[in-house]
Amino acid sequence: MQAEFKVFHSSQSFALEMGGELPSIQLAYETLGKLNAQKDNVVWVCHAFTGSYEVSDWWQGLVGLGKLFNPENHFIICCNILGSHYGSTGPLSVNPLTGEPYYHSFPHVTIRDVIQSFELLRKDLGINKIKTCIGGSLGGQQALEWAIMQPDLIENLILIATNAVHSPWGIAFNESQRMSIEVDPTWKESQPRAGIEGMKAARATALISYRNYETYQVTQARQENTTGEALRAISYQRYQGEKLAARFNAYSYYVLSNMMDSQDVGRNRGGVVRALKSIKARTLVIGIKSDALFPIVEQEYLAKHIPGASFQVIDSLYGHDGFLIESGLMTKAIRLWQKLLRLEVNPMADFFRELESKQIFYAS
Repeated sequence: MQAEFKVFHSSQSFALEMGGELPSIQLAYETLGKLNAQKDNVVWVCHAFTGSYEVSDWWQGLVGLGKLFNPENHFIICCNILGSHYGSTGPLSVNPLTGEPYYHSFPHVTIRDVIQSFELLRKDLGINKIKTCIGGSLGGQQALEWAIMQPDLIENLILIATNAVHSPWGIAFNESQRMSIEVDPTWKESQPRAGIEGMKAARATALISYRNYETYQVTQARQENTTGEALRAISYQRYQGEKLAARFNAYSYYVLSNMMDSQDVGRNRGGVVRALKSIKARTLVIGIKSDALFPIVEQEYLAKHIPGASFQVIDSLYGHDGFLIESGLMTKAIRLWQKLLRLEVNPMADFFRELESKQIFYAS
């Protein structure tokens, strides 16, 4: 079943949480499957940091024919977020007020701004209920914010390797990456490739937080009698920087890292716990045991304070990136959760904890 690429346009000014506005916005998105007559088969996937609307490409283990989210049964939507590189309004877009690309003048956009833009698209599509909203990392931050902002909209909420408040640890990683971009001598220029060398270094820094010590020990193990640039870890870091530079831009990278730092669901809501307790969606929280960037304690916190939430752990070699790689384990965890919901079994009951203690979801 072919995916359909579409672009939503809004000619009205779009007010931003931190002040200022965008004169107009557009959102690039992709749909798979068909909206049924009851309009109750919507699966909205929120993409992560440098992801795109092409969810069947970057999450092909979960989305596609015969997969957990099957376009034969579901109407699947993935929308490129504001500030990103893949067709939605961002730093390389032309500012209609000046006729020139935004570049450095692109304003600060928060997670809440992203959800406000999703709301415009949702209403334009005539969708009044989302069957399942799912996201990992920055995508999980979006899904969580949406469930708080519109408590009656989402029926099932799946949060993977994400948090309610971005930690000082995570912010420090992001600031280190922004500093790498800032020292690139081209960063002050107004041209599409500005800061690209700095972004390569930023990506290499990010990758360390996406993986962990054990990941590198296995996947980039030293070979006997090698040194210098022949060391696998060195060539790997450089390869990853070049790979991102071929498909992304430093302006969006900078904007989205600041967006991630904005995550605080308790802001102007009376605190984080109060915000989480307002969620009405049936919620599954999935953490990755080896995640160094969004450690498991952050998902435990979500599950503790979201009413009736289930919490599951996936043991992966790949750290934070496990949410993109371990599709099989995530599918098993989500399918069991869905089964327990159908049986009206409390996912946090002793039965469910017993299954977890037997390491149903753990890979060796």
